[in-house]
Amino acid sequence: MLPPDQVDALALPIGDDGVVIGVDAEGRPATLGLNRPTPYDMVFIGGLWTAQVIALRAAAIGTRVAVETGRAGAWAQLVQALGVGPSGMAVHDVGRVPPQGASAGSPVLVVRDCGMRPPRGRVVAGPWQSVLTVLPYLSPVAPRLMRQARLVGVQRVSPDEATLIGRELALPGGDVDSLPTLADGVTLWCADRDRQYVMTQATDAETGLLGAARRMD
Repeated sequence: MLPPDQVDALALPIGDDGVVIGVDAEGRPATLGLNRPTPYDMVFIGGLWTAQVIALRAAAIGTRVAVETGRAGAWAQLVQALGVGPSGMAVHDVGRVPPQGASAGSPVLVVRDCGMRPPRGRVVAGPWQSVLTVLPYLSPVAPRLMRQARLVGVQRVSPDEATLIGRELALPGGDVDSLPTLADGVTLWCADRDRQYVMTQATDAETGLLGAARRMD
């Protein structure tokens, strides 16, 4: 019981809902809201390590993960660790992802790891089904994908790539200059006009599966 004049002093430690993908510049947890009732497209220009950490953590909160890839071997260890099931991971060849039947009780993350020029996906973002397209570098199709995405993540890129990305995302000069210098595991996430640098730090279990953070695959 509190007197009325003390009620304003109450604070509840509740943050944004989603997958914790690292910490921001102030050391606070940074979350990624994957499971939504509306379609959510994401583009990630970066290393496979960070994409796999996101997939692992999505599965850990009960999201089914479907991976569309031409390099199934790179995902085999994760599938073995997670298994295939209600909160597991399944790997499919490019263009062979079946309908996932996503729902509020069974949300899905589709990871499209299809190289520099991913074909148009048969399974697209929808209610309770988010799509994360992974690009190792800026490619000719990247501008179109970035324009269509609700969220774009960028890791270390060359100065020329940084200039093009900055133009596409309307980044300030300071962010454009920082992109070629980002450390392994650091991502600049951009949504509309909001920007946030996030450092993804692996747990011991994630390091055992994936090794240390790295930008290059």
